[in-house]
Amino acid sequence: MGGRSAISCLALMTGLFSEPVSAETVPYKCIILPGEEIASVMMTNSLSSNASCIVTCKFSTTRYNNNPQITCAKPVPAGKEVQMCLLTSGGDKMVKLIEGYAERTN
Repeated sequence: MGGRSAISCLALMTGLFSEPVSAETVPYKCIILPGEEIASVMMTNSLSSNASCIVTCKFSTTRYNNNPQITCAKPVPAGKEVQMCLLTSGGDKMVKLIEGYAERTN
């Protein structure tokens, strides 16, 4: 019976430590521009203070296994939307955003 209590206690402790941490959503855009060979990476700092921001965008193209990705980092003024960077496709047409995410620190 002692072993079972230890397992139950461990399960309870594991459950306490595996609770998801809620994170604030950081507004960003990964936009394929007209012509489909360049993408614009935009970020909005919705805080009331300046912040260091990082955005990553990854796209698919018309060529198999060509998935250009870029990570941009720069300070963004409080309450402003800025263009973080541009990404070129290497001559292939971009089709869609595969994945993207952003982080912001004060």
